[in-house]
Amino acid sequence: MSIAQSIKADSWTVAGRTFTSRLIIGTGKYKSFEENAAALEASGAQIVTVAVRRVNISDPSQPMLTDFIDPKKVTYLPNTAGCFTADEAIRTLRLAREAGGWNLVKLEVLGEARTLYPDMRETLKATEVLVAEGFEPMVYCVDDPIAAKQLEEAGAVAIMPLGAPIGSGLGIQNRVTIRLIVEGANVPVLVDAGVGTASDAAVAMELGCDGVLMNTAIAEAKEPVLMARAMKAAVEAGRLAYLAGRMAKRLYADPSSPLAGLI
Repeated sequence: MSIAQSIKADSWTVAGRTFTSRLIIGTGKYKSFEENAAALEASGAQIVTVAVRRVNISDPSQPMLTDFIDPKKVTYLPNTAGCFTADEAIRTLRLAREAGGWNLVKLEVLGEARTLYPDMRETLKATEVLVAEGFEPMVYCVDDPIAAKQLEEAGAVAIMPLGAPIGSGLGIQNRVTIRLIVEGANVPVLVDAGVGTASDAAVAMELGCDGVLMNTAIAEAKEPVLMARAMKAAVEAGRLAYLAGRMAKRLYADPSSPLAGLI
């Protein structure tokens, strides 16, 4: 297979499901379901996260996300946004499975409301219970290689370290730890939280991450659909740069043309 063919066939797999888009987008903060659906189309994403406690996916008497984003065409990833204990998160995902039969889920257990940092003790506890019940949790976590490995050993099907606090748009604050998590993981690693613009998404991919998840960066852009297109291009560019292998960094200049044989 040629390099071009390899790139065209590039994909990633989580819990036995294979995807060609490495961008996952959310379904919160948009002005309307219509705008959310348009951003999804522009992004090319094949997975959307759905906050089970906030987005209507089961009450037909109210506007439903499923009327605008078809769960038969796009993979829904129910998440536990707004949960602050393992018990809350477990109960929420049990309800999601009852409502839609979902086993592939995104787990997040927050420590406190100011930073929205994950509570890793509760997160690990919830992961162990969910795995035992047959769930396949993709887990939001701190950017700590040791914590990431503990989650993987507990059965997490993907590790999702934050780049920066949720909704901050600060970009990846610690490239070293993200790289270490990628190097040590045997499951997909996706940066989750903190992306603000296209260059942040490209950085995540250049570090070797399997994908990037974002919501606010698109939903709160002045032109969400246009930003969704930008994020699609950024994720693809970052992935290509990672596959290409960047040049070595040097402390001093190195001429583009040979100095020997000058006239």
